[in-house]
Amino acid sequence: MALLTNGGGFIRKLEKFGALAVYVPLEGGFEGRYRRRLRAKGYNALCISGKGIGDVAAYLTGVHGVRPPHLGKKSTSSGAAVGYVYYLPPIISTQLEQLPPKSKGLVLWIIDGHTLDDQEVEYLANLPKIEPRVKVVIERGGDRAFRFMPLEESLAIAS
Repeated sequence: MALLTNGGGFIRKLEKFGALAVYVPLEGGFEGRYRRRLRAKGYNALCISGKGIGDVAAYLTGVHGVRPPHLGKKSTSSGAAVGYVYYLPPIISTQLEQLPPKSKGLVLWIIDGHTLDDQEVEYLANLPKIEPRVKVVIERGGDRAFRFMPLEESLAIAS
């Protein structure tokens, strides 16, 4: 792998397929370089963790309830003492509304993507077909060098 890379192949593949699986060196640093190159090409990136997402479709595209850790606090109602449910707006649509006018789109960069099951990854692979302004990059594991492939192809390998 070249010491300095311009990320052109990565961006072309992302624009062609819409969703990529990446395998990054465990010492880190490479994902920041590629996110910086995406930003230079006109994309906005949203970095989230794959751990604890729950229902991916509801979390990204629908109004969804979250219950933060109660830390010993109890709800005042007569139900279970597990705390209140707070409802959050859909993440993708709110991010798309906030995009600058000249932006090419939103790149959803998911770290710890190895925790997602195949059904969730399949939904994320189809997400750019549902919303064309959204591109998806999932870190599926580690490797000795930064490499990437179409997300659907990584599903076939994992099965």
